[in-house]
Amino acid sequence: MATTQYAQQRRRISILPYLLILPTFVFVALFTLYPTFNVLTTSQQYFHPNRPDRVRESDLGLPGVEVAERSIRGPHEVGLAYFRAMLNRSTSEGQVFYQVIGNTAFYTIVTVPATMALAFIFALLVNRSLRWVGFARVALFYPTMLPMVSAATIWLFFFTPDYGLWNSALRTFGYTGSENWIINRDLGLWALIIVSIWKNAGYFMIFYLAGLQSLPQDVYEAADLDGANWFAKMFRITLPLLRRTTLFVSVIAIITSFQNIDHAFVLTNELVTGEADLLLYAIYKQRFEIGNYGFANALTVVMIAILLIFTLTNFYLSERTDDER
Repeated sequence: MATTQYAQQRRRISILPYLLILPTFVFVALFTLYPTFNVLTTSQQYFHPNRPDRVRESDLGLPGVEVAERSIRGPHEVGLAYFRAMLNRSTSEGQVFYQVIGNTAFYTIVTVPATMALAFIFALLVNRSLRWVGFARVALFYPTMLPMVSAATIWLFFFTPDYGLWNSALRTFGYTGSENWIINRDLGLWALIIVSIWKNAGYFMIFYLAGLQSLPQDVYEAADLDGANWFAKMFRITLPLLRRTTLFVSVIAIITSFQNIDHAFVLTNELVTGEADLLLYAIYKQRFEIGNYGFANALTVVMIAILLIFTLTNFYLSERTDDER
């Protein structure tokens, strides 16, 4: 009898963890899983709500779609036509795709290492017991508290030709031009990179600072007894012990680089030729300005796939390294 009551009690208690995670599961299902599966479906539909509902013979301008009498507005099921079009450089979708993928890859490759390195240097500088260290931490973290639109507006003044602070500072190094960075096809993307690094370095500094302050001090004391210099302690103790922190920061930094869009609205919205368009900004333009819903959803699928593959690969390599150790 006692055994039966104990088994029933265990069954009742085992339900509690599932009830606790139920709100989170519902939230994730509604706002993450459902939109993800929905965009996979709608990426195979041709839909241009901005166009008139006029019927004519057309292949919709997509490879692999047969010519037929159909509405030029849609919606129509086109299968993987948008993905085939993206891989074909001769199509308008292919030209946009390769341009924004190249811009986003360059933007990520530059901003992520630069921001992480600057954040680590900031963390080293403020990880001290000095009188004004609290003020220094706030000053370095302050750009993070600004909305990206506000940060871009500040830098919009910095990038102003002639009297802008950016060009004025460059003149001290011998630069004599009055370049308007944000409408220059060669410099527009660099303007976005500079703003992103300035905005996010203080945020990632917090993670590195927390990691530095949690490192075991007895290891450094032993290194001092062995006569290890600063470089030896940095590259043989600090950086290896911060590997988990670096992994986390790198994942967040890469995801953030794919999510940045606000400063593009403020800075490079007049650069209509697309030389500075990032992937998320291209998705916005295709969805809300051009009205090409199917292509916008196909680009969204590509972005989700890139982030998923990178995140899983990164964590797999991290776990594999831990097993080898």
